[in-house]
Amino acid sequence: MPRIALVTYDPPPTKVDRDLPVLLDALRASGAGADAVFWDDAGVDWGAYDLAVIRSTWDYSWRVDEFVAWARKCGALTRLANPASVVRWNTDKRYLGDLAAAGVPVVPTRYAGPGDAVDLPDDHEYVVKPTSGAGARYAARYTPERRETAVRHLARMHEEGLTAMVQPYMKGIDAQGERALQFFGGRLLHASRKRAVLAPGTAFDADKVSHPGLEPWAPTPAELAVAERALAAVPDAPHLLYARVDLVDGEDGRPRVMELELVEPNLFLFLHPDSVPDVVTAILAAAAR
Repeated sequence: MPRIALVTYDPPPTKVDRDLPVLLDALRASGAGADAVFWDDAGVDWGAYDLAVIRSTWDYSWRVDEFVAWARKCGALTRLANPASVVRWNTDKRYLGDLAAAGVPVVPTRYAGPGDAVDLPDDHEYVVKPTSGAGARYAARYTPERRETAVRHLARMHEEGLTAMVQPYMKGIDAQGERALQFFGGRLLHASRKRAVLAPGTAFDADKVSHPGLEPWAPTPAELAVAERALAAVPDAPHLLYARVDLVDGEDGRPRVMELELVEPNLFLFLHPDSVPDVVTAILAAAAR
């Protein structure tokens, strides 16, 4: 049976991956050798594994260059899921521009790197966040009246070398929430819905609840169609072991891609325990290729 590394990080007590022990136990019960290993542990022999599955490397957005370099190194020593090329593409949210160019409906987005000027909206609410981030890190929601605060927010990100994104606040989140469609082994695994993460007036550097009001969700045909179009537009799409497509409704009521999570998406197995056998089957099949 294969040896499988579930790649994680050394988390603080409030950021523990609840699914990791469940998945480890299930893989071991299938007869596989499965270990949870830290991605930045220099002592790990990645070549000793048949497959390394990135699961909860939830500190990578603070260390993007280091993490991408690790993925490239690990992928040269063993099979890495998802592949290093996908990791490199997906760690920078400018991929939304690639999806839009491919005809995928996405949340309209403008970008501003250090030194770039950006015109902030003066007639609607908007969101400012970095192109590399997780858990709503450095994200905030603004009204036109809070322009000065938004400008300071942009300056802070630029001082740290971060590229900013400016998006209209999608009011559909307040009514229908954000839907997360989880794929594994090329098939829809399950879906979940969460409520709005960004409350009005919350500071960009404040901690946020990443998945408020999380609940199971039955995706509509329109949601599934948009998710599948987004995945088909990903470079190296046939090699995706897992993916999560986060959707919100546009002003026309139709789903748009908010984010495409191809690096370390939370699987929410604690909410969907019946999905565990399917995840194990897909991981074992990937390890056997």
